[in-house]
Amino acid sequence: MLRPRKMKYIEFAVMKDDMNAVLEYLGRKAAVQFPEIQDTAQNQDVSNIMEIINRLKETGEYIGIDSFIAQEGKDINDDDFIRNKDKQAYTEAFCSAIEYIKYREKKLIHEKQRVRETINEVRAFSRMNIPFSDFEHLSYLTLRIGRMDPKNIAQLSESVEDRCVIIKLDSADKILAASSKKGRFALDSQLKKYSFEPIAVSENYRAIPGQMQKSLDEQYANIENELENIKNKKEQLKKNHADELVNLVLSWHTVLAIEKMKAKFVSTKNLYHFTGWAPDDTVNTLVKGLSDLTKGRIAIRAFSPEEVPSIKSGKEKVPVAMKHNVFVKGFESLVFSYGAPLYGTIDPTAIVAFFFTLMFGIMFGDAGQGFVLLLLGIIIKKSRKHLVKFRKFSIPLISVGIASVIMGLLAGSVFANEKLLIAPTRMITSAITGQPMDRILHILPMAGEGGSIIKLFYFFGFTVAIGVIINSLGLIINIYNCFVLKKYENAVFSKTGLAGLLFFWYALFVIVRILFGGSFEIFDLAGIIFPSLCIFFGPVIWRVFAGKRKLLKNGLLAFITEGFVAVLETVSTYFSNTVSFLRVGAFALAHAVFSFIVFYFTDELARSGIAGTFSAILIMITGNAVIIMLEGLIVAIQVVRLQYYEFFNKFLIETGVEFSPFRFTYGDQT
Repeated sequence: MLRPRKMKYIEFAVMKDDMNAVLEYLGRKAAVQFPEIQDTAQNQDVSNIMEIINRLKETGEYIGIDSFIAQEGKDINDDDFIRNKDKQAYTEAFCSAIEYIKYREKKLIHEKQRVRETINEVRAFSRMNIPFSDFEHLSYLTLRIGRMDPKNIAQLSESVEDRCVIIKLDSADKILAASSKKGRFALDSQLKKYSFEPIAVSENYRAIPGQMQKSLDEQYANIENELENIKNKKEQLKKNHADELVNLVLSWHTVLAIEKMKAKFVSTKNLYHFTGWAPDDTVNTLVKGLSDLTKGRIAIRAFSPEEVPSIKSGKEKVPVAMKHNVFVKGFESLVFSYGAPLYGTIDPTAIVAFFFTLMFGIMFGDAGQGFVLLLLGIIIKKSRKHLVKFRKFSIPLISVGIASVIMGLLAGSVFANEKLLIAPTRMITSAITGQPMDRILHILPMAGEGGSIIKLFYFFGFTVAIGVIINSLGLIINIYNCFVLKKYENAVFSKTGLAGLLFFWYALFVIVRILFGGSFEIFDLAGIIFPSLCIFFGPVIWRVFAGKRKLLKNGLLAFITEGFVAVLETVSTYFSNTVSFLRVGAFALAHAVFSFIVFYFTDELARSGIAGTFSAILIMITGNAVIIMLEGLIVAIQVVRLQYYEFFNKFLIETGVEFSPFRFTYGDQT
């Protein structure tokens, strides 16, 4: 757990016919990281697949499916990965069916608007007692009345689309056609094409406007009914096919990832050749799985990192893969946000997970508020939709929630209430020690309790002790890493090396001895001066050991200046790094004070009648909400800061490369 997994460099030679299946297997297992390869020109297959994906997404958005965004960054574990004729045919049929509905809806909307405009125009003249023949002069409309084979009426409606309105009159073969003045020539042309026979209308004939309006109203109602049917059909499609469509899009994303990856690899007429990194403990399983998949038609060679020329020359770094339990794995993102450790060095994630949880719990000690964080973490972990993107924070939230609950039980605080736990705490402490206590830990000094200030100082001393341990672990890790990386000068003579560690520990030994009644002795000078001289003269001593002729690399003055600054920086750095952990106690005290204020006002108001009780409840809810959101955020920032500046910067000076295997992830088309 304290070192990254061993890695292997693997060469693959795969037959072209097997390439899709091999990449499918590797993408599903997420076991191989391919080197960074510049994208080649996009081929036609990639373009076609992207068009299919966009078409599917547009189809889904049309029927109201909004699940695509929720898939961003999600691993695809669908079994049906590789493209086949059935899937392609199904995609085409599915999209075509919905696209026809979309086309029909769009056409009906345009037709509805056109009929609405015609109705308004006809209504404007429906009460005017004028001959039908005068409409040519009074309206923007061009009207034609006549007969036509009923079989041609539907074709005529299709051909004129939104340019004209076709209205059936009192008999099956009689129609009225209306268009704007601008469209009359096009209307006459289409009518002639479909063998339209005009009917002579008497000069004084006045019945058409009313009949025309009735027919238009019926046509408008039919359009609305059809649009309503389309709306219901869309809802039904969304209900029955939402998951199916999302899975189809995800599946095509895998095909896209495979095609784009294939375009990056070197290939001949019959063969693909590519390389990648994989954890050593997965190589045997990987080789067996691929051999079975291809029936032996694959060649695989594995090399240790030190056998790879690009690694030996320093042009490439071995990717770092971790193997952690569920608790520690939740804190990997915190480590990688600062930088991945170099391959072969110490993996600090377990240390980070423990001390992050411990310090957060100390600074945010309240059983009720901690339970809220615990519950929030569980909800995020169990979420399948809206909170999926925050899942990486679920384990840290659960961990710090549990720590805060434990600290709250020790400090006797539940949602800032200082009385609820007094009775059970007295019972437990009486049974264990024979001496009942209101609370086990006294963070906030109380009036009348003379020893509470002393207890507070002990508490601050405990937080400083945590700082000493964290600083020491950072130095020990750096010393080990430097020896592994063969940076012996830094391992022994630097401020973060063995000399710095001896200085830090001996200075602490002297301070602790004095605090417990001892005194500074003459031999303490040797304990302080010896590591200081090692830091000061370290570069010269190392050059002597290394057999280099020029002992003072940059001259005497530069040597003295650099040595003096190094010693001064060592003293100031370790003092500030240690004292910095007083903030853990300070924030714990601030949290206790804030909780006490909320409790005090709540307790006082609860004694002043119904209105006071209502106000007390309001203050309790508001106060706890502010503490959870504001203080929770501040405490998290402070813990991260302590990890970054007092721990990581001692050994994560040069960072490595995080292992990022090829996998099928929605939204990642590379």
